[in-house]
Amino acid sequence: MSQQDKLLAKILLGASDTNISFDQLCKLLIKLGFDERIRGSHHIFTKEGVEEILNLQPKQGKAKTYQVK
Repeated sequence: MSQQDKLLAKILLGASDTNISFDQLCKLLIKLGFDERIRGSHHIFTKEGVEEILNLQPKQGKAKTYQVK
């Protein structure tokens, strides 16, 4: 199981959303086929066929908890 697969499983379990590295989350989303745009501190991820737009911001090197859920 790769590191990104482990991260995806960790996110889907929802047990430790506060300990997700922002860089790892961005890499995972790109691997899953999302396109990334950066506007200031906002990293905006979009994917064709997915209506939801993911707007993520780093906080001390981690992804904000409410944005991971």
